[in-house]
Amino acid sequence: MEAIGQFIPLILIFAIMYLLLIRPQQKKLKEHRAMVDALRRGDQVVTQGGLIGKVAKVKDGDEIELDLSDTVRVRVVKSTIAQVLSKTEPAES
Repeated sequence: MEAIGQFIPLILIFAIMYLLLIRPQQKKLKEHRAMVDALRRGDQVVTQGGLIGKVAKVKDGDEIELDLSDTVRVRVVKSTIAQVLSKTEPAES
């Protein structure tokens, strides 16, 4: 019985760490993944490197093409999108 009593503080510490650290991080990762999956052509985004551009093309797989200006188009990995500044409305059919 004493051995179980010694493990109770360790179990409580793990439970508190899970609630305060691991769970919020998983929620944030899930929200980021949903944001990236919802990207469409015309959305204005910010990359983790600080580049601001408009989504020109959403490619299959892991990349998108961003228009940084009229003549500059770059390929960016989807997971490096930090924020969506403005969303485009879907076209009415």
